[in-house]
Amino acid sequence: MGTPDFAVEALRCLVEGGYNVVGVITMPDKPAGRGHKIQYSPVKQYALEQNLPLLQPEKLKDETFLEELRAWKADLQIVVAFRMLPQVVWDMPRFGTFNLHASLLPQYRGAAPINWAVINGDTETGITTFFLQQAIDTGEVIQQVKVPIEDTDNVGVVHDKLMVLGGKLVVETVDAIINGTVKSIPQDEMAVVGELRYAPKIFKETCKIDWNQSTKKVYDFIRGLSPYPAAWCELKNANDEVVAAKIFESEKQIESHDLAAGTLVTDGKKFLKIATIDGFINILTLQLPGKKRLKVDELLRGYQFSN
Repeated sequence: MGTPDFAVEALRCLVEGGYNVVGVITMPDKPAGRGHKIQYSPVKQYALEQNLPLLQPEKLKDETFLEELRAWKADLQIVVAFRMLPQVVWDMPRFGTFNLHASLLPQYRGAAPINWAVINGDTETGITTFFLQQAIDTGEVIQQVKVPIEDTDNVGVVHDKLMVLGGKLVVETVDAIINGTVKSIPQDEMAVVGELRYAPKIFKETCKIDWNQSTKKVYDFIRGLSPYPAAWCELKNANDEVVAAKIFESEKQIESHDLAAGTLVTDGKKFLKIATIDGFINILTLQLPGKKRLKVDELLRGYQFSN
């Protein structure tokens, strides 16, 4: 059960590994893009290419869907980047249901664990497989793999690292369950270093940059939302119009200054930087509304900002 690219890797590893995948469940088709054309999810596309049975339920408690799911007679269900399941679904197979989660549980329970790990400046994250139970992301942990987060990694880079390792971990977890070698651990018995952090869903307002913070915090915030959904801020152009700019790449410059946080500094040709409380964020690539993503020097050739 899954929908995005992150879930495809695990499915691909199972199919190519020769496991008996009796069916795939993914989200219903939704219109996307400016033309509102129906686009298949990455999981659906892969399932169709492999001629795998496919279900796309609107409601997971719908009796028709439950009957179709029972008819597959699955011994084990695997969830990767999907919706919260009702007990009637996750309790159905004889070996239960396990989930692949993109954090080192119990840290970062929630919808956006990769984003929040980078936003918070963590130097390490990982992936976890765990058995589902009633409360979200709280089931007993089966296996974990740790992954370093480099200071220059954005969320896209970390996502891809975890995606590849996640596919391998799903296969290892399936083997352990089949062989009866699983020794799962309740999360409340696991040691947690530091405070317990959560990973709530990210909305547009979540992504607005607060310049009245340290340079490091703003830098981590930008890379924790790049390339998607992207951090943004309001800038004033040469006509004194306020525009919302998405920022994708930046560099941190820590130094003393007397400028108010949020002050824009540019030579109008090659650089654009914004003041924080202890330095500057040098913006490298950004995107204005209705325009394509550009490097700063490319944008400044035909567009000017007001200091």
